[in-house]
Amino acid sequence: MTFNPLKFSLVALTAVSVGLSQAQVTAATTASPSTFQTALSATPPAVPAETPVADEAYNLHLQTTYVQQHKNSFYAPYTGPQSLVPGAEKSYTWTLTAYLGARLWNGGEFYLDPEVVEGLPLSHLYGLGSINNGEIQKNGGVIPNGYVARLFLRQTWNLGGSEEAAESGANQLATHYRHDRVVMTLGKVAQTDLFEKNSYANDPRSQFLNWALITHGAWDYAADARAYTWGLAGELDWHDWAVRGGRFLEPKVANGLDIDYQFKRFHGDILEVEHDHELAGQPGLVRFMVYHNRAMAGSYRDAVASDALTGGIPDVTAVRKPSTKTGLGISLEQSVTSDLGTFLRASWADDQVEEYAFTEIDNAVSGGLALKGSIWKRPQDTLGLAFSTAGLNNAHRDYLAAGGLGGFLGDGQLAHYGREAVAETYYLCQPMKGVQFTVDYQRIANPGYNADRHGPVNIVGGRFHWEM
Repeated sequence: MTFNPLKFSLVALTAVSVGLSQAQVTAATTASPSTFQTALSATPPAVPAETPVADEAYNLHLQTTYVQQHKNSFYAPYTGPQSLVPGAEKSYTWTLTAYLGARLWNGGEFYLDPEVVEGLPLSHLYGLGSINNGEIQKNGGVIPNGYVARLFLRQTWNLGGSEEAAESGANQLATHYRHDRVVMTLGKVAQTDLFEKNSYANDPRSQFLNWALITHGAWDYAADARAYTWGLAGELDWHDWAVRGGRFLEPKVANGLDIDYQFKRFHGDILEVEHDHELAGQPGLVRFMVYHNRAMAGSYRDAVASDALTGGIPDVTAVRKPSTKTGLGISLEQSVTSDLGTFLRASWADDQVEEYAFTEIDNAVSGGLALKGSIWKRPQDTLGLAFSTAGLNNAHRDYLAAGGLGGFLGDGQLAHYGREAVAETYYLCQPMKGVQFTVDYQRIANPGYNADRHGPVNIVGGRFHWEM
């Protein structure tokens, strides 16, 4: 692993030099994610209507995030070709993103996000469905790699209702808008920017890190190996309801970088319905999602049947054909007090075919809380605690038990199946506005759903995040 202390020091010194003084720090509420959470949602973070917000013609924001993690050794009676290595390991990621926005016309906004990423995963990114770092990419490496992360147009049509304001942020021009509105987004985005925008568990740069906690675990959302794709999405906000839907492009091969532009033949479709409410005077919401993917994907059952005929090891990539996958998810989030928020998620997919763009989770339940540090006189800090339990369907289990390799899993056998369980806690300290330091701990039982290699796996880490 390579860690450049000079690079890290320069980033930290830059953050301190441009940061605001402690007297200028404003308390960050846990009821909304970081303003640098890629605010692509048609429901931007609102500020009170009386707050003076001038409409911006253009803006520029920056972020950089460095994550380093250490995995302790754990007992494993055997190790397969795609197992989590039982020995101690270190991992890191570094990202640098610029967010450029420009107002083109009334209601029309254009955004461009160039990004640089570098990273070293644990065990070559093998052995976990609930992967430990949401900043890691499937095609990452220890050499910095630059690319265009997002390139999209957003058009808003106001329909009426109260006037609200959005402050300047990443992928958000300062503006005024009506509560009831229609919004269209066209271009290159990440689906997690638009759907399941959970307030407490959505952004690995400021919240939980584990993949099973940053969105629905069983949501095999269309994306390239960097988690981005091209597509069209629309949203209607009307009173206490919001309806979102879209069609997005799949990669040419599972977990690949190249996008398949045959949008009529292969695509990922999604529909999400949200209802906002108040409970005991505190805001909350419920979201329901359904998605339907069509891609050139292999069937686990076909691979096992082919293996029975040839006497070899099943290979899901050898039986690929046009296939579909359907899944659903429900999400609840609720503010308990102004300092405490909670969330709960459940998701399921009919994963008869290989995972294509996210991770090897067929069903999952997760939940947790985020507590602002007001009670210990650190209102800008956040303490988070969450859990996840993830599982596989029978076809997926049989494939792994026969020695098959998935996108991330492959112990060579799966004699004793167990649900992969994750507990994660973090403490985020914000010494000044825009500068955050986080300590993080994860405990993962049954890595790769293998009760014989049950662990637990203990991962400790630190995160530095700067935004301007």
